Amino acid sequence: MQTHSRYRRSTLWAVAFTALLHSFAAVAATEMLDQVVAIVDDDVIMASELRERLAAVQSTLASRGVEAPAEDVMIRETLDRLILESIQLQMGNRYGVRISDAQLDAAMGRIAAQNGLTPEQFAQVLQSEGRSFGELRESIRREMVIQRVQQGNVNQLIQITEQEVENYLATEEGQKLVQPEYRIIHALLTISSDASDAEVEAARAHSQALVDRIQAGENFEEVMSSSTGDYTFTGGDLGWRKLDDVPGIFQEVAQQLDAGETADLFRSPSGFHIVNMADRRGANLKIEQTKVRHILVKPSEILTDDQARDKVAELKSRIEAGEDFAALAREYSEDIGSAAEGGDLGWTNPGQMVPEFENMMASTETGSVSEPVRSQFGWHILEVLDRREKDMTSEMRRAQIQEHLHGRKYQEELDAWLRKIRDEAFVDIK
Repeated sequence: MQTHSRYRRSTLWAVAFTALLHSFAAVAATEMLDQVVAIVDDDVIMASELRERLAAVQSTLASRGVEAPAEDVMIRETLDRLILESIQLQMGNRYGVRISDAQLDAAMGRIAAQNGLTPEQFAQVLQSEGRSFGELRESIRREMVIQRVQQGNVNQLIQITEQEVENYLATEEGQKLVQPEYRIIHALLTISSDASDAEVEAARAHSQALVDRIQAGENFEEVMSSSTGDYTFTGGDLGWRKLDDVPGIFQEVAQQLDAGETADLFRSPSGFHIVNMADRRGANLKIEQTKVRHILVKPSEILTDDQARDKVAELKSRIEAGEDFAALAREYSEDIGSAAEGGDLGWTNPGQMVPEFENMMASTETGSVSEPVRSQFGWHILEVLDRREKDMTSEMRRAQIQEHLHGRKYQEELDAWLRKIRDEAFVDIK
């Protein structure tokens, strides 16, 4: 039965595409009215949509110098993509996925920036090429809806276990993935093999003078560009590199320099080297954590904003008079998540709290209760209980591994999910 079913589906496709080919051939001879080429659940795909997409595909292939496949193959693949898009857009509509104008503007702005243009210039270029800015904007909106539908459905299918992370971290590939990255700027003053001792010493003295200026705080690029006369340096920015990809001569130096530092002058058989660590990432990530608790009072229909502020100010006075912060938080705080814990928010990381709360927390001394502060949630008073520096290197590396493994699984799960929704959809090729 399965073989018969596949044969029947293949036959239907063949009949449908034969009809489509005849239909498109007829367009060259006579202008035809638009017609439905496929019904997809509650949506339809029109012949005009298919022709427009085919033209776009052909244009893209031509611009890349890629030979187009046979016409029947191109029609079949293009129609199948339109069917899948229709299914996902209908799912997005059912889920209530909406792309705001601000989000769409930001996406269009990124596309313009990637082409080195402002949004206004981008619109003008499209117009000069006979393309519609509005149509491109609508196309981007559809893509963003589809992307959200895919992420929402596929991400929940992917589970990365702690053991998977541990196993991958133990591999050579995993170890390289979590290596620190360095951005090194290098300058080399080449020394001829037949240079005299006096010439070598003069080159060394010139190079050392430059290093001294840089280490004293002058800008690396400006100092190096000031080197003139007989002393010409070569080199430049090596870009971001894992430690294994850093030239061997610089590996030991790289591990010793912090971002912005310049190494002491050293010599190799090639000449004198000046090495600056422009930046580094992924090594010894330490963050300042704050242990804090708070009381939140929200304005409401029966409590004005001023009254809410006065309420937390009164609670601050009672705490300073000797009453217990935790007891008052359990009685008065309207933060459901922390009230039962006496207002305790635990150890917080930078950027975890809303800006108003974060700024007040940063300016409050350890062991002190803050002045009332307003956030989008209402009025707060907070007490900073402690501060510490936390090494997050291990957590960061595990997060890197988890993200990498998630990315490897995502495409596989996406392909399987697309096949599933295609098989489950009602599709009628006309």
